[in-house]
This record gives sequence, structure tokens and C-alpha cells, in this order.
Amino acid sequence: LVRAIPLPAVRERRAVTVTYPSHPTADALFERLGGALPVGSEEDFDVHSALTGTLTTHYSYLATLTSWAVGHGIAPDHADTYVRSLFQGVGRALSDETRSLHRLASDHETPGGNNERIRTTWFTPSNAEALGRALDDLLAVLEGRSARQ
Repeated sequence: LVRAIPLPAVRERRAVTVTYPSHPTADALFERLGGALPVGSEEDFDVHSALTGTLTTHYSYLATLTSWAVGHGIAPDHADTYVRSLFQGVGRALSDETRSLHRLASDHETPGGNNERIRTTWFTPSNAEALGRALDDLLAVLEGRSARQ
């Protein structure tokens, strides 16, 4: 029995799939579908599963940006098109694995600019801690479920 976390982008062969335990047949299948990421323990698998729980939060964030723009008079189709384009563009930078995620963030930020202002006023240390607590809570649930299996 191999556990796996296939993501929607697997259908486009653009998502790595976490597996546990590593198994040559399962890992070979997922390698053809975007890559396999075998992890060494059930605990590691649960951490990756918790990370997967943030996908819809990302989409809701983008929907909130779109709604905010609409609330300020931007036509809904224009707001949707712009937000999608904005984040598809910066999303491509994620393929540059020579830069850490922190480095990517700083590389997209002008000191004193708009991005720095939103990051420092909205994504505060307490906001980041709240996200960490939510992930810890989810991980505790996942680990409890894993122990019952």
C-alpha cells in the first residue's frame, strides 16, 4: 500500500506527487505525471498533506482581491482577468529553483514600494503565526487519523 497526494496539475503533468512509502512502481507512475517526491516517514507525509490544505486558501485570496477591485468600480471580468494574469505571471518564477521563496519575494519587491507595504501591513508576524497555528492544528488532525489506520 502506497499513500499519495496527487494534485490537480498532475493531469497536465506539472505537479510533483508526494508518496509514502517509496515504491518503484508507484514512483515511476508519478514520475511520468510530473514527478514523484517519496518521503521517508508517515509524519513527513502528513506535513506535506497539511501543506496541500492551503490550496483553496490561495484561490480564495485571489477571489478576495478580485472582489475588492470590483468594489472599487473595476468591471468583474477585467478584475478577474487582471488578477489571474498577475498571479500566473509571478507563478512562473516558482520554476526558478536557484532562488529561495524568500528571495523570490524580495526580488519582486521595491523597498518602500507597494508590495512591501502590503506584505508588512497585512502579512504581519502575527498573521504568519496564525497560519502556522492553523497548519499545526490540521497536522494534529492528520496525525490522529493516521494513528487510527
